[in-house]
Amino acid sequence: MSRIAKYPVKLPSGVEIAQDGQQVTVKGPKGELSRQIHALVEIDSDDEGIRFTARNNRQEAIALAGTARAVVNNMVTGVHQGFERRLQLQGVGYRAQMQQETLSLTLGFSHPVAFEPPEGVTVETPSNTEVVVRGIDKQLVGQTAAKIRGFRPPEPYKGKGVRYADERVVMKEAKKK
Repeated sequence: MSRIAKYPVKLPSGVEIAQDGQQVTVKGPKGELSRQIHALVEIDSDDEGIRFTARNNRQEAIALAGTARAVVNNMVTGVHQGFERRLQLQGVGYRAQMQQETLSLTLGFSHPVAFEPPEGVTVETPSNTEVVVRGIDKQLVGQTAAKIRGFRPPEPYKGKGVRYADERVVMKEAKKK
């Protein structure tokens, strides 16, 4: 059995879970998230929290039970605390700034790159070389940060580009004569 699915999802104070068939809705102080859970996963509520079990003994059902538990746990964490990803811009003249709801990036191209963040995600620029992506949906925050990084990923020779704050770029040695 999945080791992840064995543990219940504990609910912090101020967070409520509603279940309608396989539809799970989580409400908290930061917002509300809803997700459809696969039919092979059974959802049980008790005083400890929410438990996920496989409906049959097939490997697919066991794996989906662990995945469903992890997804719902991320939903609970998101509506209670939220998620954030920090990006750094490395390179001469590389900078970022917010213009109303649009992130404008200068990344060494002949034109500035304009990025409109999706609904449910906020993007901030505390300094002109730092971008902070925040939201309650972990998948959406990560996808938005990956799109921003994808405009100019860090290159391996000088390290220029957009990188995650905790990312370590392995530098290559220049070609020798």
